[in-house]
Amino acid sequence: MGTLYDDDVVAWAEQQAALIRARQWAQLDVDNIAEEIEDVGKSDKRALRNHMVVLLEHLLTWAYQPLRRGASWSGTIGTQRDEIEDALEECPSLKNLLSDPEWLATAYRRAVRKAQRETGLNAFPAELPWQLEQVLNGDFLPPQQISKGKKGKKVGGA
Repeated sequence: MGTLYDDDVVAWAEQQAALIRARQWAQLDVDNIAEEIEDVGKSDKRALRNHMVVLLEHLLTWAYQPLRRGASWSGTIGTQRDEIEDALEECPSLKNLLSDPEWLATAYRRAVRKAQRETGLNAFPAELPWQLEQVLNGDFLPPQQISKGKKGKKVGGA
């Protein structure tokens, strides 16, 4: 049997909240409280990254597989943009991530890997082909791109 934190984090959190309200500072589990506070920020950052990856993946597939475009893809693109907008409104400090070229490049690399697995194509650009403002713009959809599939056949249009 471990600590309450290890055994039941919900009960631990309720206990810690009660101790704070009672101003019983000496009894607080400060190390685990600090860890939990840090995890809140990590969770928000992870959620933003995941929404960006899905958005970029669908923009890539929109551009490189125009014959497969449909309401589901455009719906997913819109939903991810809305989720990103909501996250930035709720936590304005997350905007700093969007201005970090390394963070955006990592999200794009993950989106490319997902798009490659989904489509079987290996023709996606090595770097993000759109400006961030375009990616987040609700009116932007990328133009059709002609690519070569795995076997060298043209994919996506004329």
